[in-house]
Amino acid sequence: VQLQASGGGLVQAGDSLSLSCAASGRSFSSYAVGWFRQAPGKERNFVAAINTSGGSTTYADSVKGRATISRDNAKNTVYLQMNSLKPEDTAVYYCAVRFGLVTTNRLRYEYWGQGTLVTVSS
Repeated sequence: VQLQASGGGLVQAGDSLSLSCAASGRSFSSYAVGWFRQAPGKERNFVAAINTSGGSTTYADSVKGRATISRDNAKNTVYLQMNSLKPEDTAVYYCAVRFGLVTTNRLRYEYWGQGTLVTVSS
C-alpha cells in the first residue's frame, strides 16, 4: 500500500483545514487508518484513527471535539478535518495504515505516507 497525504498549509489560529490521505493498491477497505503528527524536535504522536468500515473512530484528547476523521473506501481516501486550529497543532501530519483493528500505537502501523506540513500562526 502506498499512501499520499495532502492538504497541509499555512493557516491562522481558529481556521480549519482538511487533510487527505489517498491510498493506492488493493484491499484499502481492509486497513485501519491512523493520523499522526510530529512537531519539530518532538515524537510522532497519535491524532485520530478510523476502522475499516468507518463506523468507529478514536481521537487524541488534544484534538477531541476539533477533529473529525472519515473515509471513503470507494475512493481509497481518508480525511482529517481539523477545526479551531491552534499554534500547537503545527506539525507534519502523517497517515498510516494497518491490517487489523484500530490502535493508537504508531508502532503497530505498517505503511506510512510521506507527511504534509500544517503550520498554524497565532
